[in-house]
Amino acid sequence: MRWAPEAPPELPPGWEPAREVREVVGTPEVVGGGPPTYSAEPTAWPEADPEALDGLVADTVLDGARYGRLTIRTAAIRGDSARYRGQPRRDALLTARFGTGEDALLLVAMASGARAADDAHRAAQDTVRWIAGAVGRSRARLADDLRAARRGSLKSGLHRLTDRCYGRLRARGEDLGLDEGTYTASLRCLLLPADPQSRVRLFFGVGEGGLFRIRDGIWQDLDLAPDETSAPFRFRATVAQPGDALLMCSAGFAEPLRGEPELAAHLAARWGAGKVPGLAAYLADTQTRVKGYADDRTAVTVWDA
Repeated sequence: MRWAPEAPPELPPGWEPAREVREVVGTPEVVGGGPPTYSAEPTAWPEADPEALDGLVADTVLDGARYGRLTIRTAAIRGDSARYRGQPRRDALLTARFGTGEDALLLVAMASGARAADDAHRAAQDTVRWIAGAVGRSRARLADDLRAARRGSLKSGLHRLTDRCYGRLRARGEDLGLDEGTYTASLRCLLLPADPQSRVRLFFGVGEGGLFRIRDGIWQDLDLAPDETSAPFRFRATVAQPGDALLMCSAGFAEPLRGEPELAAHLAARWGAGKVPGLAAYLADTQTRVKGYADDRTAVTVWDA
């Protein structure tokens, strides 16, 4: 049976019929040599298990906050390769405030699951949840150490919490019957006091990624090799200056920043001199595309007024 086409509906006076829109608005910028291999937009969703829907991971996560002098923007974006293949985002991101008022602590935790592991995204999610829970339960002691500038106590305390987190990961991997070292993730955390009088910024974690600062329009690479006395734990306490932009990121964003000068220059122009983008603009900035880099990107940037 053939159907006769319906006549278009009659429009009210002064209305015009919609026209097909072909132009794509908001395509991420591209820097470096040549266009990237993959499409700029998500393609396929990962396969879902109806009995394990709590393991689903959104393609993109975006968050932000403002506390006194601090303005925070953070984003986690599934990589071009994973988007094309319908694989889940291996990076996990968690933002949390523990406590109230000037005694509160702000935590941003990000983790990247092992590249070849089927449970990489679940390991990353467990990592950020468990470290955040440990930090939250230790908030009073950490806040006291911060006020008293007890760097040694902060380092040893956060190292202990991180070790416990990785102990839980190993135990979880054993429960799942996985090979040793399979159920794991790299971890990067930024701990910030909400007290407007404090300019201390604490970084700690395990594994690859990046810690950078834009000061006076110039990029500074603050990342450290693991402490020889406590490898592979990393710890750094920095003091912010007005106008600083502090960036912590996963390896998927650190690698193009270090490898493509045009990307670093582009973001210095966008984020330097105290320029704080809105959430949508920050997402667009972190999506700036570079040929040859297709991994997940997770980043947090903290601006000091």
